[in-house]
Amino acid sequence: MHKKIVIKLSGEALGKNGSGIDFPSVDKIISEILPVYKKGVSIGIVVGGGNIWRGAGKGTFIDKTAADYVGMTATLINGMVLAERLKTKGVPAVVFSSFDVGNFLEQFTLDKINRAFEDKKIVIMTGGTGRPHFTTDTASAIFAVEAKAEAILKATNVNGVYDDDPRKNLRAKLLKQITFDDVVKKNLKVMDLAAFSLCRQHKIKIIVFNFSKKGNMLRAASGENVGSFVGS
Repeated sequence: MHKKIVIKLSGEALGKNGSGIDFPSVDKIISEILPVYKKGVSIGIVVGGGNIWRGAGKGTFIDKTAADYVGMTATLINGMVLAERLKTKGVPAVVFSSFDVGNFLEQFTLDKINRAFEDKKIVIMTGGTGRPHFTTDTASAIFAVEAKAEAILKATNVNGVYDDDPRKNLRAKLLKQITFDDVVKKNLKVMDLAAFSLCRQHKIKIIVFNFSKKGNMLRAASGENVGSFVGS
């Protein structure tokens, strides 16, 4: 069982058909996280904002930098909803933003997140990296490094990392165990390059798994052979 993990959640996971806020979907996420929390694992979460704003697409209509800032703001909404819903289930959670947003969300510091972990709280990081042109993959990697997490659990809607796009190639092979070096050699799409480089440098494991399959979150956190494991 990993002692400390960072879960990378897409914003679409909080929405109905990937859009908006859908509380049954939020509760489904929580039902997967709770068994991990009850095992005593320290949990950090980085959540995207794609259910509210897809910056990549909107960048064709407005300035790309502005679109990224709107997307970062969307993650604040998702983080607050997730934290408040966790609290209704009796799970202490705290939300931090990577940038100052006033008096309703705290801007993170290392001391604050360390104290939150010590207090057995789930720590939710929002706002991405605080700068445009970086993905929440990169935010997850930075958070994992700063929090000294052992692994990033990347929750997706596919079974893991394949040697080709499984949506286009029915013969694409699921890769259960991959080294960092093999990811580079084979140009595999695990995380964006900045995020991947940080994980490789700091030897943070990456576990890519299908979040829609019940119990996969606990299996991944327990080190079971689920999805794709990327490491040294």
